[in-house]
Amino acid sequence: MPPTRLLFSTLPERGDLVVYDALVHASAHEGIQAGKAQAVVAAHNDASAFEQAIERWRADGGTGHPWIAVESLYSMDGDRAPLSALAELAEKHDGFLVIDEAHATGVFGPGGRGFAADLENRANVIVLHTCGKALGVSGALLGASAVLCDYLVNRARGFIYSTAPSPLMAAAVRQSLRMLVDEPQRRADFDALHSFANSELTEKLGVAGSGSQILPVLIGDNGRAVRIAARMRAEGFDIRAIRPPTVPEGTARLRIAITLNVDRAMITRMFTRLAAIIAEEKP
Repeated sequence: MPPTRLLFSTLPERGDLVVYDALVHASAHEGIQAGKAQAVVAAHNDASAFEQAIERWRADGGTGHPWIAVESLYSMDGDRAPLSALAELAEKHDGFLVIDEAHATGVFGPGGRGFAADLENRANVIVLHTCGKALGVSGALLGASAVLCDYLVNRARGFIYSTAPSPLMAAAVRQSLRMLVDEPQRRADFDALHSFANSELTEKLGVAGSGSQILPVLIGDNGRAVRIAARMRAEGFDIRAIRPPTVPEGTARLRIAITLNVDRAMITRMFTRLAAIIAEEKP
């Protein structure tokens, strides 16, 4: 079971409120739907929208705890959540902040600990780190207070009634974590590479970069996005078209994710060809 689903189906109680970002991952939606708490969506990355939702709930008689659900780095837009503002909001309203670091783990923050690293040790902050993606293994790590962790271990049915991960998997995750500490040059090289990719995106396509390794190129029309992606793959660039319902209607896009398996010359070739193909594939 995805850890976000397990968490939201277990921790928020009846009488609580979950306020989730409009672009939060589908696994969070599943957990929220399976849980007991009331839930409401907030506009993407708008801290004031989160607070307004909590205030409306309190005004209507809400007496439990609010839970704020966000990703630190969003998978389809590559933009960052306003974590400091949301942490203050959770503190102000006696709530909890749940941060999914899936796309930041191993890439950003001190020692690759993600964008929420400076919020560590807060009793009301829960952080999820995937062991896939940058760590290259599988499973996930959940960072929370001892009380919340004990509660999940004893109450989360998806955890209790599932096969335990093998010791080999735990050893592989441990080694990946050691590499983050012992080989910081990997992160430095990657930071330089995706910064270069952001610059090339702007220069070749006139599109503002996200500032991260996730670079969306909005196309709009579903069919056109699929055609452009297919032509890029035919030329050796593994680019996929992302369409509704994964993204909102009218925002079909090409999702480009930079890794250390490419170099600057390849990135330049990719954006040069992409610019030409977009121009050829008329709306």
